[in-house]
Amino acid sequence: DKPQRFEYEAEAGWWSARTGSDDQSDEARVARPFRFELAASRMGEGVLIEGSFEAGVSVECSRCTRRYALALRDTLRLLLKPLKDDEWGDGRAHEAIDPEAERAIGESGVCLGDDLEAGWFRGPVLFLDDFFAEIAALAMPIQPLCEEDCPGLCPHCGMERARSRGSEQATPVCGCADERVESPFAMLANWQEKSGSESGKSSVKTSGKARTTRGSGSGNRS
Repeated sequence: DKPQRFEYEAEAGWWSARTGSDDQSDEARVARPFRFELAASRMGEGVLIEGSFEAGVSVECSRCTRRYALALRDTLRLLLKPLKDDEWGDGRAHEAIDPEAERAIGESGVCLGDDLEAGWFRGPVLFLDDFFAEIAALAMPIQPLCEEDCPGLCPHCGMERARSRGSEQATPVCGCADERVESPFAMLANWQEKSGSESGKSSVKTSGKARTTRGSGSGNRS
């Protein structure tokens, strides 16, 4: 009934095994072990797990390809309901438990829901590796940036562009002049201006002929 605290630490090899890649060649290299701190308590027939995790990884900037250290921190919350044999008729349980989930609950005793904050459990021992791996994967940045205003690489020479004053610059920078990239609609705008100009000239010529004709006619009548 009282919360029980658990602490887990996973080395780089754990993440490599979960992602199926060599840690040294992976885009995200583990520099500091994953550390999970949990508090588990009973909630009715279910189990409530709350806590936090942190880790340190080395990732590659999506703009300049420079590697930099990134600290990962996040909180976690998981509410597990017991999955009993007579609950297979329950609508929510039947929809959530597919063959893959049935395999997971048979191996680890835990089946996670779609939102990673709820699920089902069976048996007296719960293995949380899959849950930890999902939390760690969600904390990884999709497009890592070493700096918010990272200038990236020069599209002409491929070297790193000069950074703002005060930023560390460990690699040579390009000397290419910045070129203004025209909008893809610039040609359409020029065509519209040209079309409008030609239309105006045509209108002036037409009105001029009309005035000449009227002037000639009035002269004949006089």
